[in-house]
Amino acid sequence: MKSSNLPYEPKLDHLRFLAALIVFLFHVYHFYYLKWHAHEENAWMGLIIEGHTGVSLFFVLSGFIFMQIALRSNEINYRQFMANRFLRIAPLFLVIFFVAISVGRDDFKGYYIFYTLFSNIGEAPTSGSFITGAAWTISVEFTFYMIFPFIARFFKEAGLIYVVRLFAILFLIKFSSYYVSERSTHMLYSTLIGRLDQFVLGMVFAYVLFHYRDLLYRFRYVLFPIAILAVYANSFIQAKYFSFFHENPKQLFWVTWSFQEALAWGFFVIGYMLLPLKIPALLNQFMTRVGEVSYSFYLLHGMVIFLVFNTLGPINLFAIDQINALVNAFVLFLLVWFVSHLSYQTIEKPFLGMRKRYVQTK
Repeated sequence: MKSSNLPYEPKLDHLRFLAALIVFLFHVYHFYYLKWHAHEENAWMGLIIEGHTGVSLFFVLSGFIFMQIALRSNEINYRQFMANRFLRIAPLFLVIFFVAISVGRDDFKGYYIFYTLFSNIGEAPTSGSFITGAAWTISVEFTFYMIFPFIARFFKEAGLIYVVRLFAILFLIKFSSYYVSERSTHMLYSTLIGRLDQFVLGMVFAYVLFHYRDLLYRFRYVLFPIAILAVYANSFIQAKYFSFFHENPKQLFWVTWSFQEALAWGFFVIGYMLLPLKIPALLNQFMTRVGEVSYSFYLLHGMVIFLVFNTLGPINLFAIDQINALVNAFVLFLLVWFVSHLSYQTIEKPFLGMRKRYVQTK
């Protein structure tokens, strides 16, 4: 994804590709096989079983990318910034929203129109079906956009102490909310209260990389492997003991879950950015192409998975279930990628061309 406000970095598209892939595998695995249940016995597959961690990577990446832009500029034009964000996410999101209210037309209520701003709570029509369910994140993401220019300004003026204070307030709110909410796991998973620290941590890692790049570069061959282990360990522990699908809807672990997950992904991001990799040209092209259309991939993959499952059913060509699962995932991935490319070229790209520069470079 190229921006007029930041030099193009293919590694960011690689990371978008990874986030989209994790969420895709998560949904394929559960829709086809696990049916949205915990699976402690296969905790070693935590990255897929608890593949909602891909959403956390998306949120960390958002904070990381926007803070990189803020650190390289004097001022953010708020009006143009928000106009750009609207052009980026609104067209496809509104398509998904109208699909949702059309599918549920018999139960439509006038106030549902307000769920264009709050697709993550209440009776959001997009949450009524698997084909539109991924849209819950868009309201959370858009709230990040609304407050980002202010947080970035205060962060740049006060330094790291500002976000330390912010995290302290967030943890107070999260702990209090945990005791109030009867389904605190789902509340912390799907709301701004539970996710804002992930976006802010992305900003922190951009700040650290910007100011301490030379120091971090000395540890480039150590940082990334440790980050991989941290990401894997977090997913393993969650799948083994604190699954999102656990029968107990109120787990104290989830108060700190988003922070520790984002911390691991933040180190993963800067570790990957610093690592001098020579990626084969075809692999690089593949990852950047998928990364470029990752927004369409994310919002539309559920529709493709649902349609293929209900028309063709699972592919079972082999005697080994694991091989059949890989074949299903591969075929679905290609179909989702094709649909995402169509969506990007038809819905996203024309609006992306309307964006304007919103920062003044230092």
